[in-house]
Amino acid sequence: MATKYPIPSNDQILALSCTNVGVGPGGTTAMLARVSIVNYRGIIVLDTYVSPTMPVSDYRTATTGIEPSHLLSPDTPIFNHVQQHVADLIKGKVLVGHSLWSDLSVLGIPHPAVATRDVALYQPFRNALRSPNQIIGLQTLMWHLMCRRCQDGQLHPVENARAALDLYRSAAAEWEGAISQGNWPSSLPPSTYSRCYL
Repeated sequence: MATKYPIPSNDQILALSCTNVGVGPGGTTAMLARVSIVNYRGIIVLDTYVSPTMPVSDYRTATTGIEPSHLLSPDTPIFNHVQQHVADLIKGKVLVGHSLWSDLSVLGIPHPAVATRDVALYQPFRNALRSPNQIIGLQTLMWHLMCRRCQDGQLHPVENARAALDLYRSAAAEWEGAISQGNWPSSLPPSTYSRCYL
């Protein structure tokens, strides 16, 4: 039987994770502070802090580990450069992650929906945890599906990208098999983020 979508080769796959700080009143609006990308083998392709584009009202240091010195150093690249670099890296790639819509949103980069593998939306993972209609946190997925702890203490985007990648790899054969037959095995991302997908 002919496949509708070719199964991506390992070198076509990248995993992405971002860490945000808070801006605006009360620090409730997310702004990109660090972005990490790893390849299929979990090797770091990019891991950089990002210079803020507006004043940071909450560094969220307890969870992010980010201090003002990380972002305000003269060596920290500016947002536009990082955004362009990430866009170049992920172009034509299959992107793995957890809640990718929030990463794409803070990056301001849309990506083809068919070229995303979001472990937060993968239906068999949700069904395994008996939460068919809920977005399950990466920490919970890792613990229940791989008996591994992640995000103990502070969030680390490299660790998060690798964790999402490990989850994807654990199900890649079934996941890609379903897509290749034209059966999309994932829920849709929140509709408010439709602009993040091409």
